[in-house]
Amino acid sequence: MRRTWKCQSKWECRTVRSIGLLLGAVLLMGALTAQVEAAALAQREVLPSGMVLLVAERPAVPIVAATLTLQAGAVFDPPAKPGVANLTAIMLSQGTTTRTAPQISEAIEFVGGSLGVESGTDTARITFSFLSKDLDLALDLMGDLLTNPTFPPAELAKKIPEVLASLKRNQEDPGTVSYEAFMALVYGAHPYGKPTEGTETSVPTITRDDILAFYQEYYRPNRAVLTVVGDVTVADLKQRLTARLGGWTPGGAPLVKPAAPAPLAKGVTKTIQREVTQAAINFGHVGITRDNPDYYAVYVMNYLLGGGMNSRLPQKIREEKGWAYDVGSAFAPGKYAGDFSVTMQTKNEVAQEAIDAALAEIRRIREQPVSAQELADAKAYLTGSFPLRLDTSAKVVGMLASIEQNNLGLDYVERYPALINAVTAADVQRVAQKYLNPDTYALAVVADLTKAKFKP
Repeated sequence: MRRTWKCQSKWECRTVRSIGLLLGAVLLMGALTAQVEAAALAQREVLPSGMVLLVAERPAVPIVAATLTLQAGAVFDPPAKPGVANLTAIMLSQGTTTRTAPQISEAIEFVGGSLGVESGTDTARITFSFLSKDLDLALDLMGDLLTNPTFPPAELAKKIPEVLASLKRNQEDPGTVSYEAFMALVYGAHPYGKPTEGTETSVPTITRDDILAFYQEYYRPNRAVLTVVGDVTVADLKQRLTARLGGWTPGGAPLVKPAAPAPLAKGVTKTIQREVTQAAINFGHVGITRDNPDYYAVYVMNYLLGGGMNSRLPQKIREEKGWAYDVGSAFAPGKYAGDFSVTMQTKNEVAQEAIDAALAEIRRIREQPVSAQELADAKAYLTGSFPLRLDTSAKVVGMLASIEQNNLGLDYVERYPALINAVTAADVQRVAQKYLNPDTYALAVVADLTKAKFKP
């Protein structure tokens, strides 16, 4: 599936899966928030290699959490071989010129740290969390993976069947099948329309040479951002990085931005027969990118529509009608494209009614201004819950990575409440009319089609 973490710029609008980080101590939200307010969120430097370094010094926390983000996601897969970026990330920790895969794992486990590598839609990431006394080991391991991977053929021969098994498991989940079908309908030939893991056809064709070529092209310091939070200083960290990554050289051709997906000329539907009691439904269309100037108005509008537990879609379809337990909407803005979707699971027999009700709510938010109270409640939630996105070191790391990836500026945390509070009811209606299309959309459904009847 796309959005493996499920994905980076996507984390602001959709529940996502992320790498588990070892945090031996969790900061109290109030204490960390006070620290963030009292000082700059982080210090930023561009190193001679071109790597961007963002450091939030937290001397009171005896843990260092970090993420190295690389412009090496599935969006850069060779067109005929989706899944290369994913396998490159998997293989990075399967052996280096100085350590075997078991030795890497043992070194991490011995000190109780964590280190993981994965690829998402736009980026690949190496994420670690170690006690500050073990920072040298963490940097040794990260540097080894980045500069000395061997991509052992024997390990690749093991990983390909594991990826294929994962793809097969995905096809057993109606929600995943519906989601992937929806993405293919919306994005067409755009890379976002393909699962980040690849396909059952493409993965077996991926060779070590494909992985090595991808690594050499995209795993470069000039395409990397290292965000670090914890008991470390910028000056000390720079010295340690120079000792370990001094030979990591910039390179790679200029990144080529994929062509934007074309909006649908007409509605399109894909139905997939499965003997299930609940229909898995995804529908929507092309959305926005994160740098869209209407982003915050869209963010507020979508929260009102279906982005929260008390939003209109859950209230109408789950609470009032009792048709679905899980229903919501999301704008998922990526680096190069974005989509809008409504996702729900309903009984087969009421699937079309639930879709019609969701479309009615989309039309209502386009046609009628939201009330002052509804808008005020949405703003209060979006600003009031924002500190929860900074209440652990790992979350600050993620926030910093997002800020850099999307060019938001290190004062973003301070500006965020004002950006949300500036949205008016007129803005909500304007962006609803501009970015929501209840008449032309892609619909993907996995259901028992003998019971669920859909309009053509």
